Amino acid sequence: MKLYRTTLICIALLLSALGYSQKATVAAMNYDISDNLDLQAVASIFGDSRDLADFERRLNDPQSQISNLDLNRDNYVDYLRVIEVTEGQTHLIVIQAVLGQDMFQDVATIEVEKDRKNRVQVQIVGNEYLYGRNYIYEPVYVSTPILFDVFWGVSYRPYYSSWYWNYYPTYYSPWEPYPIYRYRNNIHVHINTSNRYVYASDRRSSRSVRLLNDVRGNSYERQNPQNSFSSRNANTSNRYVLDQNRNSSRSVQSQNGNSVSSGRGNDGSNSGRQVNSSTRESYNTTSARPVSSSRDVNSSSSRSTNTMSTRVAPSTTSNSSRSSSSRSSMRSSSAATSQPARIERATSSSRSSSNFNSNSGSSSRSSSSMSSGRSSSSSSMGASSSSRGSGGGSSSRSGSSSR
Repeated sequence: MKLYRTTLICIALLLSALGYSQKATVAAMNYDISDNLDLQAVASIFGDSRDLADFERRLNDPQSQISNLDLNRDNYVDYLRVIEVTEGQTHLIVIQAVLGQDMFQDVATIEVEKDRKNRVQVQIVGNEYLYGRNYIYEPVYVSTPILFDVFWGVSYRPYYSSWYWNYYPTYYSPWEPYPIYRYRNNIHVHINTSNRYVYASDRRSSRSVRLLNDVRGNSYERQNPQNSFSSRNANTSNRYVLDQNRNSSRSVQSQNGNSVSSGRGNDGSNSGRQVNSSTRESYNTTSARPVSSSRDVNSSSSRSTNTMSTRVAPSTTSNSSRSSSSRSSMRSSSAATSQPARIERATSSSRSSSNFNSNSGSSSRSSSSMSSGRSSSSSSMGASSSSRGSGGGSSSRSGSSSR
């Protein structure tokens, strides 16, 4: 017995371990390296910065934690340094992850350019290796960033970060990366929703592409050539398309879950309600038919006496449906009232037959009442009731067919 229990416990532990490993594998496949740095958040803090030194500080603030990148896999978020290259009216700001001694990896670039009409154009471009080709956002700031006035000052000098591996500013302290779902939930707090972030598929500045070749850093890319965005996400051009595919798959899953839980059809119609409605209609139609064997004699006789008292002698049969003595008196006087009652029912039957096309509901009620009257009269009147039943049979069938 002990051996049997031990075997069961071992099997349960093995199955739980296998299930946990499968869940972990599935969850890992839902994430991408590019999920660890939101470029809309980068564009937002760029517009709020006083200068590029302040921008670099905001990128690496341990309180804000704008970045969640850990490319060198040392279980600490990589420090992001900022360097700038200028030429004419073009400012290229490069964001690089510090991975080791003289090891840097481009993460994104900010390309700021003033055209001939003195209009400033800004594009935040994700690195192709991390984000795919032409993953670009154009921020439309609600107010003009202070940086724009600084860039075209008379004595402006391009910014170049002085920090490197194991030599960081005093405000910086490394932190461990968060799970992706937590980073996604928290990063939106640091995005200025007053601005607009417009996705673009083309780079505006050809000069920035040339300037980037002078300061490019691709240490991680050279060490992991098989881990590019196109390799990680087959048949997906860039991060924007990846997000669209994710949203569409989530909406499909949500629709499928709602359709299963609500019991509705694929077209969203209330099929369950229609079934209930048809069921109620069939029940009402069936219950309107004169099936005396499935009903109580008292209820049928009460309906018949009510109908007869309404049409023949309302002053003498007002309470006949509820007292047995009244029913017996009604049976004793049925011989005197049989002829007028028969004439009245025949008249009702003829009216229901003549008005069948114009008022089918009234015909159904009259036929149902006559059928009940015949069912009650047959128990007390003998041969005379059978003749009346045969005379009104066509009316009962017409009422059933009308329903």
